[in-house]
Amino acid sequence: MKQGAQGSVEAGVPGFSGVPADAVRVPPQSRAADVNREWGTAVRGEHTHSETPMPRPRPAIQRSSVRGQILDALRTALVAGELRPGEVYSAPALGERFGVSATPVREAMQQLALEGAVEVVPNRGFRVVERGTRELAELAEIRALIEVPVMMRLARTVPVERWAEMRPLADATVRAASTGCPATYAESDRAFHRAVLALSGNEQLVQIAEDLHRRAQWPLVGAPAPRRRAELVADAAEHAALLDALIARDLDVVRSLAGEHFTGAR
Repeated sequence: MKQGAQGSVEAGVPGFSGVPADAVRVPPQSRAADVNREWGTAVRGEHTHSETPMPRPRPAIQRSSVRGQILDALRTALVAGELRPGEVYSAPALGERFGVSATPVREAMQQLALEGAVEVVPNRGFRVVERGTRELAELAEIRALIEVPVMMRLARTVPVERWAEMRPLADATVRAASTGCPATYAESDRAFHRAVLALSGNEQLVQIAEDLHRRAQWPLVGAPAPRRRAELVADAAEHAALLDALIARDLDVVRSLAGEHFTGAR
């Protein structure tokens, strides 16, 4: 997922997979109030006149929980490589693309900034953070330190029937990988890992691991393309093999597969 180089102007978003052409548009009279409400000069003065026109979105944005839907769409675009590392995107331009005011876009981008995916560029918008392979390796190491010991403990204590109940989640990752869509696979991948860790009963652990996993799925600077279908399929196959070993209570295989899975984790 290593994408293009840093840009000096706000760029258009080439075809998000998040929102459809019949997106619900916010009434014009509410937009000015939205844009001028609560936000400081750091993000208020973004310019839009020089931005490349963007294609219309695909899935519909409902009025309820607009911010949440925009956040999901932006996360999808980020994983898919449609928001390119180093480039700046303004809230007004993205709002136009989604058919909403700039406010929910800004709120969603602020959340991504808190997560470390983007950074605020005063008077322009938000720049997608540039990440390299070293950061990815560090995230994989931390995930392994957290998840592998927990998985080994669960392998000894969780009844076989509970592992068998997770077969649909493992199968879902295989189906998602077969689509070749990195964003679709990323969601099912996190769902499988989240369900495994949830068996520990430690909600804080689940949340921390989820955050690390999501960050590991962000694009890398300089990558020519997101992960290819073959890579996704191979990663998903490890889920199925790991589940087989857990059901068989083969601890040596579980330890080996878990270690290998995090070595190449994305």
